[in-house]
Amino acid sequence: MNLQTDDEMSDEDLRFALKEIDGYIDITEGDLKRIYALALKHAKERLARKVPVRDVMTTDVITIKKDVDCREVARLLSENKISGLPVVDDEKHVIGMVTEADVLYMAGMRRGHTFKDILRHIIGEPHPRSKNGNTVEDIMTSPAITTKPDTDIRDVARILDEKRIKRLPVVDDENILIGIISRANLIRYTGKG
Repeated sequence: MNLQTDDEMSDEDLRFALKEIDGYIDITEGDLKRIYALALKHAKERLARKVPVRDVMTTDVITIKKDVDCREVARLLSENKISGLPVVDDEKHVIGMVTEADVLYMAGMRRGHTFKDILRHIIGEPHPRSKNGNTVEDIMTSPAITTKPDTDIRDVARILDEKRIKRLPVVDDENILIGIISRANLIRYTGKG
């Protein structure tokens, strides 16, 4: 039996309650009520620790449009000391993400590129593995993985880890960008508490 939802008792809550009762128990109605009360208390404490994305996200987000030249992406990333940008349409709907890795891939750098590969590119040697295209649309990842402002930051941390990405655009119900949450946001928040 798996009870795991964010709004009710979980298996973890029941295990916690059982640990609170010492020794072997022959379950009576009173024992069951006590176990339930302890599990419910643990569930309430667990839910109280839930931190929504809106409390941690950055709301001043640098974005880019899909028809912009890739050199502008590189400039924005470098000048703002960030590693990725949401790609938005005219109504601020998130349509993709573009990252340093995308820019490097466009330049012919595969994952695991060497410093020597980067130097060759800087001095202008052509690279046989480069991706064709000069605009953001040509190199962006689409669709972007996004999150909602009410999502628990623990769920975001799991997504970032599983997908091996560094940030998620935060969107409203119409997929309009309202913020961004990154690994750096999570680390800053964790350092406060």
